[in-house]
Amino acid sequence: MKRIVIKATTLFDGDKKLKNKYVIVEGERIVEITSVKMKHDFEGVVTPAFIDPHSHIGLDREGEPWLEGETNDITDQFMPLNDPINSVYFDDRAFKDAIDFGVLYSCILPGSGNMIAGQAQVIKNFATGVDSAFYRNAGMKMALGYNPRSTGDWKGIRPNTRMGLYALLEKKFDDLLLKREKELLGKQKKLYELNKKLHSDKIDQDDYDYELSFIDQEYDLAFSNEDLELIEVLDGNKVARVHVHKADDIYYLIELKNKYGLDVTVEHACDVFEKRVFDLLAKEDIPVVYGPLGGIGPKTELKNAYYQNAKTIYNSKATFGIMTDHPVISVIAIRDSMKYFMIHGMSDVEAMNKMTSTNAKILRIDDELGYIRPNMLASLVVWNQDPFHFAAFPSMVMGEGKILRK
Repeated sequence: MKRIVIKATTLFDGDKKLKNKYVIVEGERIVEITSVKMKHDFEGVVTPAFIDPHSHIGLDREGEPWLEGETNDITDQFMPLNDPINSVYFDDRAFKDAIDFGVLYSCILPGSGNMIAGQAQVIKNFATGVDSAFYRNAGMKMALGYNPRSTGDWKGIRPNTRMGLYALLEKKFDDLLLKREKELLGKQKKLYELNKKLHSDKIDQDDYDYELSFIDQEYDLAFSNEDLELIEVLDGNKVARVHVHKADDIYYLIELKNKYGLDVTVEHACDVFEKRVFDLLAKEDIPVVYGPLGGIGPKTELKNAYYQNAKTIYNSKATFGIMTDHPVISVIAIRDSMKYFMIHGMSDVEAMNKMTSTNAKILRIDDELGYIRPNMLASLVVWNQDPFHFAAFPSMVMGEGKILRK
């Protein structure tokens, strides 16, 4: 197995900053971090690969007309089975740019024109095609606020107010929960009758097992694949990653979370300018995937989306990572986004962790990514200088042990 040794003059390991460490890679994994001097293949400032936790890379593609984009499907408000990987083209030149600047993973999601838009999928930006792109499922994309309200000319039932949208969403959830309750009641009745037959010796154990299998099958067949995906969300087994910008809609999301027991993240929150809103999200244990920063607010919903809000969330108790929402801002701008926090006192270690380990934790992939540690995937970047210097550029990029660029 090929062994690669990297001398880190400075090592950002996803937790802290260390000096003069050697990172040893074998195969696709990091096997050791040591201070023992040794012959090395690469040298520089070493960081984990960047992770973009909210992106439409490959869906809205560079150099193509807007109407050819595949971020939103206009068919219905509820499309939980949509898999954005099936709309990615890997000839999007943004993938090459992402590799060049060390952004090796993106969580791609459908757009926010539908309240339930489809799956959230973490992909490898360095994949050769969709056949090798999938890394891990990260939940379900949902949307609140202006965006799903603005799609009245699309297909399906399209309320034009937020009260209409939210009533429709809760009806969808309530109808599904009621359906499950009815089906479960019917199953319990059948099981009661079946157990009576067994205990009165009307059937033997083999017949009992045979009939039981049919009862289980009938219950399972009552639910469509769409139902099952939504049940995963309602049971808290799948994270709902919710597009929401304004405080008013965040308050509703908190009510929704608590009413149904959902596991949610807030995606964006750019219009929030009050610290107490972010502190409330911290109290509710709701992380924020914040951004994009540095773009232009194209709608009234973003009238308070000043870059100064970065100070507000930074000074709050909220757990937050950083997104690009590519192509709203370019995938390579994730590092540039950190300046809005660093001018308010965020350290270089904190800033680096936001793009690496914090994003990995929010996506729940930190068991393999976001850190430079033994047994983690060897997805890392060697920089020619301090990565927060304006002219810093990777001298080597490695994805899961493979040298992607040097």
